[in-house]
Amino acid sequence: MRSPGCLTFIGVTMFARTSALVFSPQCGQVRNMATLKDITIRLKSIKNIQKITKSMKMVAAAKYARAERQLKPARVYGNGALALYEKADIKPEEKAAKHLIVGVTSDRGLCGAIHSGVAKVIKSQIGALSDAGKEVKVINVGDKLRGLLHRTHGNHIIMNCKEIGRKPPSFGDASIVATELLNSGYEFDEGTVVFNRFRSVISYKTDQKPLFSTDAVANADTMSIYDDIDADVLRNYQEFALVNIIYLALRESSTSEQSARMTAMDSASKNASEMIDKLTLTFNRTRQAVITKELIEIISGAAALN
Repeated sequence: MRSPGCLTFIGVTMFARTSALVFSPQCGQVRNMATLKDITIRLKSIKNIQKITKSMKMVAAAKYARAERQLKPARVYGNGALALYEKADIKPEEKAAKHLIVGVTSDRGLCGAIHSGVAKVIKSQIGALSDAGKEVKVINVGDKLRGLLHRTHGNHIIMNCKEIGRKPPSFGDASIVATELLNSGYEFDEGTVVFNRFRSVISYKTDQKPLFSTDAVANADTMSIYDDIDADVLRNYQEFALVNIIYLALRESSTSEQSARMTAMDSASKNASEMIDKLTLTFNRTRQAVITKELIEIISGAAALN
């Protein structure tokens, strides 16, 4: 003889099982509908991202065309400043112990690995020069380079220059960087300017230009062939050459950045198109499966009633 409590427990258990059987198809239907909703939301977000990348590509293309036109006169100034060093065959002193590296990038990203390439070359130079027993200091032109070097080589950084890349670089910007460099109080024996040299719309190369101290130029053996070069003239020429080299690096880096951003945004737009096609196909297949399942349930229910 079963007790009433036992009968009640059995009845509740049977009712719970019956409820689970009744409501189980609805759980599956809700899951499918949620999947369709998720795909719809993701499709909408990717389409919005594609609109942004296409707009950024158009803006970068316009900026690239202007930067390429302004690069040609900047190359004349930069190559002219280096002509004296090349013709006079000026070389750094053998006992040079202090080396300065000026890295040129910008504050903006979304342009591929253009900034990390400059940082990689600078890290390699810091390691090689430090192993040779030289003191190495770095000046970062652009906030992106500071972010790449601050964690691992922060003790080598003496100055950071921001607000680079928001507007096209000018000779005044190069003058400000050169003035801050000269007023920093760091007396270097030799140095290099590391930047990205523009080659074509889809190609750039990390390049270097030398920097020499005033003493290294004055003590060069071949400088004696030039007449009327006193200390003031040589110092003024060194400052003017420094500004021209930095101006060339800013122009080359800006043109390379805009071309790299244009290429990166074009690739991002193409990838977004591929994702939209795949998600659209997945959405159509999922919706077709849901419709087919509902039709099967309707037909099965009508057959059971008959």
